Amino acid sequence: MRRFLRPGHDPVRERLKRDLFQFNKTVEHGFPHQPSALGYSPFLRLMAIGTRSGAIKLYGAPGVEFMGLHEENNTVMQIHFIPDQCQLVTLLDDNSLHLWSLKQHSGASELREEHRFTLKGPPGSPPSATQITAVLPHSSREVLYLGTESGNIFVVELPSFRVLEDRTISSDAVLQRVPEDYCNRRSCELVEALREHPKNPDQILIGYSRGLIVLWDLQNNKATHHFLGSQQLENLYWQRDGSKFVSCHYDGSYTQWPVFSDNRQPEPLENLVPYGPFPCKAISKIYWQTTKNGLPYIIFQGGMPRASYGDRHSISVVHGSQQTAFDFTSRVIDFFIIFSTEPTAEFDDPSAMVVLAEEELVVIDLKSAGWPAVHPPYLASLHCSAITCSHHVSNIPLKLWERIISAGSKQNVHYSNMPWPIDGGTNIAPDPPQRDLLLTGHEDGTVRFWDASGVCLHLLYKLSTVRVFLTDADPNDNMNTMGEDEWPPLRKVGTFDPYSDDPRLGIQKIYLCKYSGYLAVAGTAGQVLVMELNDEDAEHVVDHAEADLLQDQEGYRWKGHEKLKTRDGPVQFEAGFQPFVLVQCQPPAVVTSLALHSEWKLVAFGTSHGFGLFDHQQKRLVFVKCTLHPSDQLALEGPLSRVKSLKKSLRQSFRRIRRSRVSSRKRRGGGGNTSEVQEANAKFDQDTLQEMELAPVQRKIEARSAEDSFTGFVRTLYFADTFLRDSSRHCPSLWAGTNGGTVYAFCLRVPPAERRMDEPVRAEQAKEIQLMHRAPVVGILVLDGRGTPLPEPLEVAHDLSKSPDMQGSHQLLVVSEEQFKVFTLPKVSSKLKLKLTALEGCRVRKVTVANFGSCKTDDYSENDLAVLTNLGDIQIISLPFLKLQIRYPCIRKEDVSGIASCVFTKYGQGFYLISPSEFERFSLSTKWLVEPRCVVDVPEVSSNNHMHNKSGMENAARKSRSSGDYGEDERKSGRLMEHALLNDEKVLKEIQSTLEGGR
Repeated sequence: MRRFLRPGHDPVRERLKRDLFQFNKTVEHGFPHQPSALGYSPFLRLMAIGTRSGAIKLYGAPGVEFMGLHEENNTVMQIHFIPDQCQLVTLLDDNSLHLWSLKQHSGASELREEHRFTLKGPPGSPPSATQITAVLPHSSREVLYLGTESGNIFVVELPSFRVLEDRTISSDAVLQRVPEDYCNRRSCELVEALREHPKNPDQILIGYSRGLIVLWDLQNNKATHHFLGSQQLENLYWQRDGSKFVSCHYDGSYTQWPVFSDNRQPEPLENLVPYGPFPCKAISKIYWQTTKNGLPYIIFQGGMPRASYGDRHSISVVHGSQQTAFDFTSRVIDFFIIFSTEPTAEFDDPSAMVVLAEEELVVIDLKSAGWPAVHPPYLASLHCSAITCSHHVSNIPLKLWERIISAGSKQNVHYSNMPWPIDGGTNIAPDPPQRDLLLTGHEDGTVRFWDASGVCLHLLYKLSTVRVFLTDADPNDNMNTMGEDEWPPLRKVGTFDPYSDDPRLGIQKIYLCKYSGYLAVAGTAGQVLVMELNDEDAEHVVDHAEADLLQDQEGYRWKGHEKLKTRDGPVQFEAGFQPFVLVQCQPPAVVTSLALHSEWKLVAFGTSHGFGLFDHQQKRLVFVKCTLHPSDQLALEGPLSRVKSLKKSLRQSFRRIRRSRVSSRKRRGGGGNTSEVQEANAKFDQDTLQEMELAPVQRKIEARSAEDSFTGFVRTLYFADTFLRDSSRHCPSLWAGTNGGTVYAFCLRVPPAERRMDEPVRAEQAKEIQLMHRAPVVGILVLDGRGTPLPEPLEVAHDLSKSPDMQGSHQLLVVSEEQFKVFTLPKVSSKLKLKLTALEGCRVRKVTVANFGSCKTDDYSENDLAVLTNLGDIQIISLPFLKLQIRYPCIRKEDVSGIASCVFTKYGQGFYLISPSEFERFSLSTKWLVEPRCVVDVPEVSSNNHMHNKSGMENAARKSRSSGDYGEDERKSGRLMEHALLNDEKVLKEIQSTLEGGR
């Protein structure tokens, strides 16, 4: 059998690979991109958000998350939960309705699409006749009322979506008892709102866009009251006892209407323009909530004066003399109020307001004084300032974790202490096995620390680097400062703020040492800050040092942005990570690589001009190395000066093409234009092509010119204690890899601890390796005598890793964009290499060492390379033998920003941005899997609700009997019984076993 096996095929290894590797996209962290609809179920205590791409996401208690996707990828316009059911209905912009259910499978609940339906009109009718504008799920749970643009209201049966044509409410029937002069002035137009009477399920309130409101009797199929509004209607809301309702209008007014039990013509009780008398924007939604103290909460969206505040996105809350207009930095999609829904409760007593804005979710506590915001445990606005970089740290020690949380809690004092009000469902996922941090750098100079241990990505702490520098904005400015007499009483809420005071503040690289608590961050203008954790507020001077990477070389002139100006004297810092030293690179180009060694107290940094090493204990520059090529003028133009560089790069590209054509003609042997030469050339091309197709992996890597731009760009920096000079003595070393395929190695002499402050750290260049193909170096790694990657600084000291094998010979792994190459140390002779195929232009973009554990046994784990390519594929490559283990497609190759944002974890997971506000989490490991696992149990329906629903069904049955249609009623009950039987799993299993037995 052995001769039939493919070379290198090992059945035992194949089984082991199945126990180690498995690709799963597990959960989406952050805020949904382009939200378009909001729904809430007081019964399930779940919230639903729909998006423009057709996604629907449900959220409950932290860890309770569900996601569904409409096949059509159309915008979700409306979401409505079916009362007292684990079901909801979505309306898309293509006028289709979709019924979704939460059903249990393998011990956990899943969101599934059950049915879809499109309302169709009679042949020849215009599309507006059936264009749905309002949806009302009736409390009987049997039907949906669908208001349309034509003014007609259709009734469809649930869950079959069968249209009950005999129960259609036509606009003509509605207008029969309306006064003639009112009918002449205005027609019904479209249905704007449908609301069921809170106490009588046989009555619904119908609101038409021109202002007419009708109370419709479902039992007798007629209008009982007409409310003749004079302004264009936006929305309706019933008061709790059903004696009154409120309508809100396009002119910024709202009106309170009485509902009489007799046939008296109702007149408005109150008509108010809250922010008049000048023209105001529309009030698009309103709530009127009753309280025990008698003063209602009036909550409405919009209504601001057009001239002065027409561009504001606001929701106003009025309670007696207290009034606040909450001002959001992005457009408000929708909002809802959480209040008491117990049928026995006499008052609403609202507790919280939940607002879905275009870029964030904001929850306001209505019970506490001042109505503070509630800190959300999920749906974080990751892009409150644009994300510029990410850094993941696994297995955080408990002490550091607690100190970070403590610093974050001091920042959150202005948040409410109320428990998260959306708490439906039960999280049954196992507790995270360890504490993980995801750090995101932002354009405004902040670093945010996220708890990435579980399903919910929760903000722990925010660090700002702005205080070190002088910017146009004063950090002490408070956006919420407002005079007592200012009108309207606006108050900024939310964290979304996409505007940066200065683009140079942007964070480009982050490195956190979890053992020492040292943090290094580097920015767009060449600034490198080293920080340490302090549990108290402090005021101190930040030391400055300058690193001239050009080393006074003549002929170079920086054309980019200037460095940031720093503050003189002591600076006040809040508790948390506080900078104690600033290293400023000159020229102030973007920092492209960063490494921190907390045991040696050294930080290394690189830009497009070179790299340097800084001793942050003695606060002294150790050395700088210029990597700039004489022809590399583009590196001196900076990221903010690209017009000339674009022209130059295009010109260089054309020159390279021209040179390659000329050289190919010379190779083919100069003379003549004879047909023989042309045929020979054509045959040569064809043979070459066939050769490439037969052996794509073994192709020759094209060498790059040293004149290519950005060859000096430092891509990676790496500290290692290894054998660099000879095989008998190991020493600290620093390695740097550039865009031009060059690797530099420096020997470091770090004084022992007792003389650390007295003697300087010394560095001397020991090696310089030039890769023949000159591809950019994206990763450097040293393997010990056992072929294991060297441990992190202080990892061995904390007994979290074995000591490296310093007896056997070490190996150097250099990862370029096109190949993996292993060299022996200290001789640096080539030992092994793995080339990537160039058939589709494959290039390495990200590489990291990940530890993979077996899902079958705790005794086995191995270190492998996790590699992301520019095609969006993830490859796992074994160490130290560089064998490709498996390949997974992960990110679309067109998604350049997603590939650029990807970050791997130490245990085979990863994150990448699927939109500016969302991380997709994925796992490559069978053992480490973080995904939602939750259950939504149907709460018991209270007896009052049963009575409420029973009366509606009895009335419907009574109505059908009074019309003499007993047969239809029996058929309907038969259909309901049939549906119930077909939904019973036991009955279905019995039917299946009977059929199988008969077969």
